[in-house]
Amino acid sequence: MHVLVMTVVHHPEDARILHRQIRALVDAGHEVTYAAPYTARGVMARSWVNGVDLPRAAERRRLSAVRAARKVFKRMRDQVDLVVIHDPELLLAVAGVRRRPPVVWDVHEDTPATLSLKPWLPAFLRPPVRFLARMFEGVAERHLHLLLAESAYAGRFSRTHLVVPNETWVPDAVTAPGDDRVVYLGWLSEARGVHDAIEAARLLRPHRVSVELIGYADPQSRPALNAAVAEGVLEWRDFMPNDEALKRLDGALAGLSLLHDEPNYRHSMPTKIVEYMAHGVPVITTPSPRAVELVERYNSGVVVPWNDPRAVADAVLFLRNDSRERHARGARGYAAARANHHWPNSARRFVAQLEEWGGVKN
Repeated sequence: MHVLVMTVVHHPEDARILHRQIRALVDAGHEVTYAAPYTARGVMARSWVNGVDLPRAAERRRLSAVRAARKVFKRMRDQVDLVVIHDPELLLAVAGVRRRPPVVWDVHEDTPATLSLKPWLPAFLRPPVRFLARMFEGVAERHLHLLLAESAYAGRFSRTHLVVPNETWVPDAVTAPGDDRVVYLGWLSEARGVHDAIEAARLLRPHRVSVELIGYADPQSRPALNAAVAEGVLEWRDFMPNDEALKRLDGALAGLSLLHDEPNYRHSMPTKIVEYMAHGVPVITTPSPRAVELVERYNSGVVVPWNDPRAVADAVLFLRNDSRERHARGARGYAAARANHHWPNSARRFVAQLEEWGGVKN
């Protein structure tokens, strides 16, 4: 089976798209052409995919990227057995094209709920755009195949769709958590707690606990991060490929997930929490419902209040000063991740479903 995978929004090294889904397809013996914004993000396609460069859709500059994706889609429609799109914008790229192969939309997030997190979208436009987003979702459900990243997204649709959760590769063995380094892995923005992380790092500095942030930062967050780095408050590593970034988790004292109380986060499981647990790292998280459910079920970390850097620092010092508790919470998280959130368990269902839609006969 030859699969065309397209994104104009996500980084080409996106963990869900490249390191889980595409990797699973390639490992199953399928050919993948991956169209993504390589040049715009300054990366090269991996050797195990056929890379096609696309423009990046960012803020209000999206139409040219959608047009380019549509051209790729039309050019390759007779060469592939299946197409997987990862952005709601790409619904426009495949709409109305005749003789198209089966198209799958992988629904990563609650699209209407994300509008409150887009500072470039004027407030007066958000209600009509939210209405259009829900309308497009309904049209997509009638004409495309859907995959959902969260079971909570099912309520937005009338039919049942396969849930492909944001799980991770769980190593066979991990390093015990250390006592002097805290990590954050993921996108950096105000709503994801970047300013809370900076202030917590400032509070931890006198205690000789370093804070390392790994991930792409939005334009609004970069000045504060650069200032914190210049001050020596923390270390910020910009975007790193997921397979490289995960290595930075090994031996950390704790992993941070400091999401704010935003509609898009209330029903989503922060992937970083599963990644921390998979590497035996205790979790410190704000009380978003899915995060609390996971951390409290396995007693794999500490839940702190919203927007409270002092509570974050206190949680870090609690774990630093109690090695037995730190190791126990890390070990419980690792065992739970290995048993319940190991990507290969879902990869088989994902590949089998795409093979069915792509007409592969077993």
